[in-house]
Amino acid sequence: MTILLAIDWLELWQKSWPAGLTVVSVGLLFAVGLLIASIRLKVVQDERIAKAFECLPNANCGACGFAGCQDYAQAVVGDPTLLGKCYPGGKKVADMIAQILNIQMSSPGALKRSVIHCRAHTADKTFFAKYQGIATCTAANAVSNAQACKFGCLGYGDCVRSCKFGALHVIDGLATVNYEKCTGCGACAKACPRNLFVMEPFSKENIITVACSSKENGKTTRQMCKVGCIACGLCAKNAPGMFIVQDNLARVDYNKYADDEKSNLALSKCPTKVIIRVGKNVPVSQEPAKEAVAAT
Repeated sequence: MTILLAIDWLELWQKSWPAGLTVVSVGLLFAVGLLIASIRLKVVQDERIAKAFECLPNANCGACGFAGCQDYAQAVVGDPTLLGKCYPGGKKVADMIAQILNIQMSSPGALKRSVIHCRAHTADKTFFAKYQGIATCTAANAVSNAQACKFGCLGYGDCVRSCKFGALHVIDGLATVNYEKCTGCGACAKACPRNLFVMEPFSKENIITVACSSKENGKTTRQMCKVGCIACGLCAKNAPGMFIVQDNLARVDYNKYADDEKSNLALSKCPTKVIIRVGKNVPVSQEPAKEAVAAT
């Protein structure tokens, strides 16, 4: 019996070992092939990418135009012309990455910060009816009678929810920027359904701007809002070039911006006080006009 079992095992071995050897050989062949492929196709990541990523604020806000800080770090190492696109990091981060890339950072232009072109608080606005829909600006903007002015801030805080830096609050019906925290990421500009936020260049810690977006004529604007631009043109007369009036709305041409006697005169002469300063260390005495002004 024992002899028969030994013979069976011997026959089994003689019949199976070629197949086993074939399997092992094929496995080794594939392993060697994969090893060679991994060596030849290995992608060596530029160590500067990791260093650049460490410099970034890791906010993943998208202001640079990329999906997140990791993507921007990879892009800026490959294309140094993208330096300075990280608005939350500002010049400090740009200089750090420039040093990693061993290049000289050119002098950057004025940093851009978010400016809301509206200054109407709840008491300044005219309402035809009480809006009782979904409490978002996007929903309210779809309703024609949420408030009389179709250009003004709706005050439901879509911009506040979009800001990752806590730089926005709705105060008495008006979105308000805290410039101590604003990084210029631009998220609020994307979130506002009325496009009230514009990324404006700050050549100084505070700048002059026109806090209105209404394109109605002066008479209609006065009926809808106590602090709207009536397109009287006094600003353009006092500071020609810097101020322009178009489509019933005054605007600052920041390519010709000058914080001088003329621009300050335009600010002080504005009948509705819609020309204001925004930014850090703004004077407190920026009260809306208390008396009605005749539209021209």
